Amino acid sequence: MVTWRTQSFGELNAPVADVLGARTAKDLEKLHIHTVGDLLRHLPRRYLSGTELTELATLTEGEHVAVMAKVSRTNVVNGGRNRPSRLEVTLTDGHGYLAVTFFGREHLVEYWQRELGKGVRGIFVGKVGRFRDSLQLTHPEFVMLDASGSIVGSSEKKQLIATMSRSALVGMYPATAKLPTWKVAECCRLALATLSGADDPWPEWVLDAADVMPLADAFAAVHQPRSLAEAQAGAERLRFDEAFATQLTMAYRRADASTHTAIPRRATSDGLLAALDAGLPFTLTEGQQVVSDTLFHELDRARPMQRLLQGEVGSGKTVVALRAMLAVVDAGGQCALLAPTEVLAQQHYATIRALMGDLAGGRLLGSPEVATDVVLLTGSLPAAAKREALLRAASGEAGIVIGTHALLHDKVQFADLGFIVIDEQHRFGVEQRGVLSDKASARPHVLVLTATPIPRSVAMTIFGDLDVSTLAELPSGRQVVGTVVVDAKRRPGWVERAWQRVVEEVGQGRQVFVVVPRIKSSDDGMGVVDLAAELSAVHLAGLRVGMLHGQLPSDVKEQTMAAFGAGDLDVLVATTVIEVGVDVPNATMMVIWDADRFGISQLHQLRGRIGRGAHPGVCLLISSALDDRTIEDRLGAVAATTDGFALAELDLVQRREGDVLGAEQSGGRSSLRLLSVLEHAEIIGIAKTIAAQAVQRDPARTTPGFQDAVTSIEQLAAGDWLELS
Repeated sequence: MVTWRTQSFGELNAPVADVLGARTAKDLEKLHIHTVGDLLRHLPRRYLSGTELTELATLTEGEHVAVMAKVSRTNVVNGGRNRPSRLEVTLTDGHGYLAVTFFGREHLVEYWQRELGKGVRGIFVGKVGRFRDSLQLTHPEFVMLDASGSIVGSSEKKQLIATMSRSALVGMYPATAKLPTWKVAECCRLALATLSGADDPWPEWVLDAADVMPLADAFAAVHQPRSLAEAQAGAERLRFDEAFATQLTMAYRRADASTHTAIPRRATSDGLLAALDAGLPFTLTEGQQVVSDTLFHELDRARPMQRLLQGEVGSGKTVVALRAMLAVVDAGGQCALLAPTEVLAQQHYATIRALMGDLAGGRLLGSPEVATDVVLLTGSLPAAAKREALLRAASGEAGIVIGTHALLHDKVQFADLGFIVIDEQHRFGVEQRGVLSDKASARPHVLVLTATPIPRSVAMTIFGDLDVSTLAELPSGRQVVGTVVVDAKRRPGWVERAWQRVVEEVGQGRQVFVVVPRIKSSDDGMGVVDLAAELSAVHLAGLRVGMLHGQLPSDVKEQTMAAFGAGDLDVLVATTVIEVGVDVPNATMMVIWDADRFGISQLHQLRGRIGRGAHPGVCLLISSALDDRTIEDRLGAVAATTDGFALAELDLVQRREGDVLGAEQSGGRSSLRLLSVLEHAEIIGIAKTIAAQAVQRDPARTTPGFQDAVTSIEQLAAGDWLELS
């Protein structure tokens, strides 16, 4: 969340303990609330309206309401030996009627009946339901008022509900067991009283351009609204603040990048790149050619490239990135490729060496004169191999260094680092890009790769400091992959048929992935260890079955993946360590166990591991949860199309951005506390435009509010990186 430290609103950065006490502050931590500003940005999920007279005829089913009405009658229905009793209450507004029902043991029902008889009118808070074609409230919160309008009895809950008789709207806040909504409301009221009405952190021209109210007014509007429109306008201002802080940070990053000088790396016509192109066993797609030309142009500038390359599964991002790397090596520079996992780093290493052939032989006897070293650097390398890799990187012998987080270590040095390729950027913090860049004498060019298609609203928010290129076209020869949903609960015979189908596929000389969402079995389902054992002993007996998951020793993972790639294993039972980058052309079938445990984009990524060779592929999505309509629709959508960009949009709709962006972009540390990239793309777009104007007006970032916003967002990014590394 954004923390404001400007003097004009210094009260917002005060710990909530200063205002509410240590005990309440401790309880608020569960809501990720630490400062007064955090608390005031903790908005109600909804507002209930309460007036002196509620027209019961205007109520609609599913609505959360606060009803002011008279108790017309009550009736107790005894439940008998094993059934609860119930209290039937009829409310009236003088014209219509509304049923209210309470269920409980006999003494509770008698207590509720006595309470309801104490007042002239009552306020009833709950959700309108329907029973036997009539609207009703079931177990609403309620408080009775006497003839003067005073509350009967006393409690924090009743006091809050009673305010509905005097105000138009009451907010219902996200709460916890220790801090129910009426307590949160009281906390917000006390916090609001601490503000001194100081100046707004944004200049007046920003407020005018965004058409939003001042911040102090916005806090009052969301916590003490006089109308729903006022509450919505206040929330709009607070959402704009989040969008503007993020976009302002991105805009200053872009401006900062434009001031740095990079060494131009011009592609030559007679070096590694030309030799690679001459030996490629396939023709580049038009999209690959266009993106490559863009990269070559930007590498040849004295300004550092800052580009994101997103592409469909199998669209050929790796070969595009490799061609750019070889252009840099031809121009005398070195390249680093940073991957999030050892499996993916090893796969990149194997793929690049296979594409380059003897061009990756370095100074080995018989290698071409233009050849360069390609080395792998991961945390699990033996000490001698690690020393050798470090030496080749530092001496400049290695034109391409591929690795994991190990590349960020202080001991890793380069002779002339000119180009950085980061795969799956969403798994890294922004700071890591900077750490690697600092290993270069001049600012290096940067290319970020992602195999997950990114909706525009997400790209604008998270990758707003990068230019974007897209590869949507698949290379010729990519095979069709058919996808079938298998209902394991209602059609258990289909699961056995799935394993028979695996045996048939292997019988034709092909290989199969079986993907499992967890390592060990639990109440949630079978894990990869137990499923691999069961398949080996029963369903796939006689086949060569291997197992791969993240907790295995690195050498075991490498050997297992190498064995599967070499065809020495028929079936690989694995977790999602094989999600991206793994390329085994002979793998034509994938069975995804408990497929409901994966999101749409992840299923699409997994499916992209098959059909990469000469034969069509088949993907089976096995689930025991298809009686859930949402899950059935999700898996059905994956089965219906292989368009990753369409699936990414649907994934964003179904899972919300907290999951899509990854943990480091959601939860308590996120700057997106109120903003939804799904619902508020228009606000983000407006904020981006105003942020660009802000950088033009104040390139030195002298405006205190601008300084504060950028510092806060950058600290969040640094914190995420520290937590992940």
